[in-house]
Amino acid sequence: MMKNILLLIFILPMGLMAQMDPVQWSFSATKVGDKTYEVKLVATLQKKWHLYSQTQPKDAIILPTTFRFNPNPLITLEGKVKEIGKLEKFYDKTVGASAYQYSNSVTFVQRVKIKSNAKTKLIGSVQYQTCDDERCLPPKTVSFSVELK
Repeated sequence: MMKNILLLIFILPMGLMAQMDPVQWSFSATKVGDKTYEVKLVATLQKKWHLYSQTQPKDAIILPTTFRFNPNPLITLEGKVKEIGKLEKFYDKTVGASAYQYSNSVTFVQRVKIKSNAKTKLIGSVQYQTCDDERCLPPKTVSFSVELK
């Protein structure tokens, strides 16, 4: 019985650390024209953590940030998701790999057009990985729903 209690004392904190996420996401939409919106997906990172660009160099070993948008017959995506932030080019000599990354914050923008004046939502998810100078966390997926009105 005592062994089980000791295991819980040591294993539970490790499980909680695995749950931590140094990224806080916010999602919003701004009307920029007739039936046209810019959906902003903003990542704010804790100090010393990095989030990775959607596009990575050939020698990268990190997972790029990816977005998935659920099909919606009322919405047309216009172009690809754009990144707004200070892109950093990083090279890790110990593993011989490069990465394109962001620190502090990055804003991803997807322009969408709605087909009618009806209220609708852009629903999807973002998958990303974060690292600091010592470790990388496993990839994480966060769902979002942004109202377009």
